[in-house]
Amino acid sequence: MAQESPESKKLRMARSIPTFFDSSRHRPSVIFDDYSDTVSKFSSQGHGYGMVGEGKSLAVFTSGGDSQGMNAAVRAVVRMGIYVGFRVFAIHEGYQGMVDGGDHIQEMGWKDVSGIIQLGGTVIGSARCKDFRQREGRLKAAKNLIKHCITNLVVIGGDGSLTGANLFRNEWSDLVEELLQRGEVDKVEAEECRHLAIVGMVGSIDNDFCGTDMTIGTDSALHRIIEAVDAISTTAQSHQRSFVMEVMGRHCGYLALVASLACGADWLFIPEAPPADDWEDKLCKKLSQTREMGKRLNIIIVAEGAVDRHGNTITVNQIKELIIERLDFDTRVTVLGHVQRGGNPSAFDRILGCRMGAEAVLALTEASKDSPACVVSLAGNSAVRVPLIECVEKTQQVGKALKGKSFTQATELRGRSFENNLKTYLTLSKLKPPESVCSEDGKQCSRNYNLAILNVGAPAAGMNAAVRSFVRSSLVDGYRVYGVHDGFEGLLQDKLEYFGWMSVSDWVREGGSKLGTNRSMPKKLSLEEIAKKFKQYNFHGLAIVGGFEAYMSVTELAEARPRYPEFCIPMVVIPATVSNNVPGTDFSLGCDTALNAITETCDKIKQSASGSKRRVFIVETMGGYCGYLATMGGLASGADAAYIFEEPFGIVDLEGDVRHLAGKINDEVQRGIILRNENANPNFTTDFIHQLFAEEGRGLFTVRKNVLGHMQQGGSPSVFDRNLGTKLGAKAANFLVHSIDENTKRSIPWRSFISLAVSLLVFGINSTLPEISSYVSKCSSEAVMTLIFGKKYTYQGKIHTESRESACLLGLSKRVIGFTPVTSLSPIVDFEHRIPKGQWWMNLRPLLRILAKHTSTYISETEGGFVAAGDVTCD
Repeated sequence: MAQESPESKKLRMARSIPTFFDSSRHRPSVIFDDYSDTVSKFSSQGHGYGMVGEGKSLAVFTSGGDSQGMNAAVRAVVRMGIYVGFRVFAIHEGYQGMVDGGDHIQEMGWKDVSGIIQLGGTVIGSARCKDFRQREGRLKAAKNLIKHCITNLVVIGGDGSLTGANLFRNEWSDLVEELLQRGEVDKVEAEECRHLAIVGMVGSIDNDFCGTDMTIGTDSALHRIIEAVDAISTTAQSHQRSFVMEVMGRHCGYLALVASLACGADWLFIPEAPPADDWEDKLCKKLSQTREMGKRLNIIIVAEGAVDRHGNTITVNQIKELIIERLDFDTRVTVLGHVQRGGNPSAFDRILGCRMGAEAVLALTEASKDSPACVVSLAGNSAVRVPLIECVEKTQQVGKALKGKSFTQATELRGRSFENNLKTYLTLSKLKPPESVCSEDGKQCSRNYNLAILNVGAPAAGMNAAVRSFVRSSLVDGYRVYGVHDGFEGLLQDKLEYFGWMSVSDWVREGGSKLGTNRSMPKKLSLEEIAKKFKQYNFHGLAIVGGFEAYMSVTELAEARPRYPEFCIPMVVIPATVSNNVPGTDFSLGCDTALNAITETCDKIKQSASGSKRRVFIVETMGGYCGYLATMGGLASGADAAYIFEEPFGIVDLEGDVRHLAGKINDEVQRGIILRNENANPNFTTDFIHQLFAEEGRGLFTVRKNVLGHMQQGGSPSVFDRNLGTKLGAKAANFLVHSIDENTKRSIPWRSFISLAVSLLVFGINSTLPEISSYVSKCSSEAVMTLIFGKKYTYQGKIHTESRESACLLGLSKRVIGFTPVTSLSPIVDFEHRIPKGQWWMNLRPLLRILAKHTSTYISETEGGFVAAGDVTCD
């Protein structure tokens, strides 16, 4: 059995130490008499994992190109580092500051990182450093670290920065020995700094690092791109223009690919998937036909590293001249450039920076002299640690594949998520399927089956992206699609229509619900009447986009199957609600857009306090009984607390937070912000908390309240919601198509069966009737009819299924987008309050409190485990 390291033992023992706040309710067991809630006080109580970092020093720096979210990561490293007992330093100007030393290496205090979470770029600076590439430069850097007793490094940067850090770590012992021989460090210093531990976080807007699903800054860069595309689309539509837009991505097409999915671009150029040799002809043909079909604008997105199959660069100006010369379209070029690096970070990048920063510190507390350098990565919705060198090597393989024109290999190395995004884009961006598959209006399709899609519940951003993707994916497979307006009420009123390819062409960027929606569910309206409508319109498959009501609707239909055979068809739920309270999925469509709205509003609220000083804001969010928006909004905005239903709180908790805010404001932090979920507590309402804080804080701070209301449901969908909606819509369509194929009762008329038997005998197959019947049962009805009549024959079989697996909820859980039978979710649902009984984000609440200078117990997301670099891409 392996011997436990002293650090690991300390960590294990510390997790059993009682904390200042009860871990389940956050009620203070001790109330300090003064208005000070400092780190030193709870450190002296033995909190912070028993001070496992005590006596050690940690440094954090940013290197390479800046990206939004780096400041959130720096803030998390500094505060979590102090929390566990490290002395924390910031190295300004990256590797250059490490080489130069002096004032570039500064010890950080808690309030030194106050107010930076919402800032873009990196407040500690970043610079390219030629000196560090030379051994002499690395000797200087090592000396400067040793003089500050820094033996733990957190590196935030791209693959070049992380590669340099790994080289530095490998050389460390030799560098220390050489400095000792030169007399530049003494024996005590050399002995204390004999080993160097390194943890990396990937900060890069390109998302070009293998080993993580998302890098810090990518989501924010996509926000900048989509904001520009949406703005350009309005002027392009007014003047019937084509726009060719260049986005960053010299060696990686991720930004261009996801932006194209999120805005429904007409054409895409990326390094990993060069166009065919006749791409000029195909591009012009498509643009011409889209105009003939009534589309007034065209958007073409080009990654700056785009090439053809022969390695020749494809530029935006080249494309512009092509369109003008051949089509005479009014065409403009927009190069976004460094706009993509600028602006405030999105909520996603802030939360990602916080989670990765905390995880990086905990990785250092568990590191030993033999621990390999690791990278904190995102796998699906989980933070994981991946060996740094494996990630770097795989990233370099992509570059070699591109250089060798092995484009298929390069795409595969990017991971399944990248491949699936590309496949989905190519499917949805087609001009339209051929007439032999479906007609332009969608009324005549080769498979002769009817799918229906409707929205149930409150509107949520991303619903329209899901409907668009579902419709087009279904049409490509030859299935007709009914769009049902206004939910089940609209179905009973016959408010439905067939959707064609162009019916949903611009839906991806639209907020709200274009189909219309309401909260009425089948059982309340009339299961019998709804069954009649299913029969009248001959539905063979059903997709419902919505929140908890959508989940309940499919559950009611599935449970009613024994009485109503019309419901014995495949059904799927695509979760969409700002509350994010649907069981079976970590994320629902709309919650990211709402979270960004909350975060941006909190930024403005905090900014308003910069003039008035000493002010606390109480902000009420939506969510019903689900505290997701309040918790994650609090983490993204740097809030001091978030009150939610799932975590009971009382007057003692409120009193403790008043004291916490008083101590914070006395420590020259001039504002505070607290979020409250709308149904957090029936007695401790937003008004009550506002009045309590105003009274208890009299003379110390003033209090204001803000109820955000329905602004959280409005606005254009975020990139995350557009992309997720597009993926879920396509997967839902594929699920119904495959389920219909598997559950079709194929009956052959006797006359046709005799003709088949004769045909088989003519072909020389001497079989008995039972054997022929067995053969027929294995053939699709379309294949059998085609064989008999010698031409393409479309046959409509009867769909019948009562299996649990045919009524599912489609969701993202940890690393996988998958299907869960709705009936199997009942045991994990609190139906009274319409929330799941266990929710993944509850594990992040202690992090929210720790980063706000409370004490709490935070457990590592990875629990010290490593995963292989190839295992972190979710489907």
